[in-house]
Amino acid sequence: MTIKHINRCRVCKGNFFTPPLLCFENMPSMAQNFPDEASVTEDCGETLEVHQCEKCGLVQLNSEPVPYYREVIRAAAFSDEMQSFRIKQFSDFVNSFSLQGERILEVGAGQGEYLQLMAKQDVQAFGTEWSDLPIQKNPERIFKCYLDSADCIVPEAPFKAFYCLNFMEHMPDPVSFLQAVHNNITPDGVGLIEVPNFDMVVKQKLFSEFIRDHLFYFTQASLSNLLENNGFEIISCKPVWHDYSLSAIVKKRSSTDLTGLIKDKTQIHQEIKKFTHDYTVQETAIWGAGHQALAVISLLELHQDFSFVVDSATFKQGKFTPASHLKILSPEAIKTHKTKAILIMAASYSDEVARIIRSEYSPDLKVAILRNSGLELV
Repeated sequence: MTIKHINRCRVCKGNFFTPPLLCFENMPSMAQNFPDEASVTEDCGETLEVHQCEKCGLVQLNSEPVPYYREVIRAAAFSDEMQSFRIKQFSDFVNSFSLQGERILEVGAGQGEYLQLMAKQDVQAFGTEWSDLPIQKNPERIFKCYLDSADCIVPEAPFKAFYCLNFMEHMPDPVSFLQAVHNNITPDGVGLIEVPNFDMVVKQKLFSEFIRDHLFYFTQASLSNLLENNGFEIISCKPVWHDYSLSAIVKKRSSTDLTGLIKDKTQIHQEIKKFTHDYTVQETAIWGAGHQALAVISLLELHQDFSFVVDSATFKQGKFTPASHLKILSPEAIKTHKTKAILIMAASYSDEVARIIRSEYSPDLKVAILRNSGLELV
């Protein structure tokens, strides 16, 4: 059987290590290809090459996907033990994120086996599937759709949550899939993604776990890396189902909230104004011309409250602070300019500077250090 092979990582386009990690001959051409009496004489095996990306470390086959890779085919879904496991898993997922009454999407719904279990959790459960039969049985809940493009929008979107169980390892382009999912959930959306556990395969030396249907073999690290690089934050990622699967709980990444920094900036500015209130500009100085001090001087417009900056670095002396244009002088200027108040902004050297001031300069000087929490009088 002639199979077209790829020569780069499907996820990051990095090169493969050479030679392949493994090479298995006469392997089944696909897991769902069972020849009958008429076709058995024509059936033949194929060679599977297991590769690893040099760049992202993801282990994968270089084979083309099987013809039915868009469809979900399950047998274990009907196991009593598996159903009990899924019921508890779905209940925990829904309760953890208060998803009752919300729309939830199963990507790769198969015959709707798990969709029925999820619907019992008091949610609006929908699914996508490529096979026609389950769609014909439940057209209002299962949509004919395969998420292989970022601009693929599922009916009823956006969804509050999604789940995808042992399906992503079949996909030739998981990046486009994750981007599509990202665009079909709400800004605060969460998800449950499950794939076979390659960490366990390696640990238990399960050489028989390779099959052409599974293009990817995810470790906890490589699964997390893929999810994080495609707009998701990992809430948890751990082995489940007798360690055969990796189960990742994710949430859609949101922008970092930095409003606390603005509040801190305002607080520090107020404290500095209070520190200099009883002095003229000519009576105040700053010690420190490092990058943090320069930023504070500019952001808080301290050129309006201080007359100059001192710094022990001779190559800075005689020059000006960038943007704010305060003159940088040697520490001796504190004596010659009759300075009465000094604000120290010397980062990790601040305490050392304070000791120098207290030992070598007038005891009447008012001195404060800018700490992370605000001003500290010393």
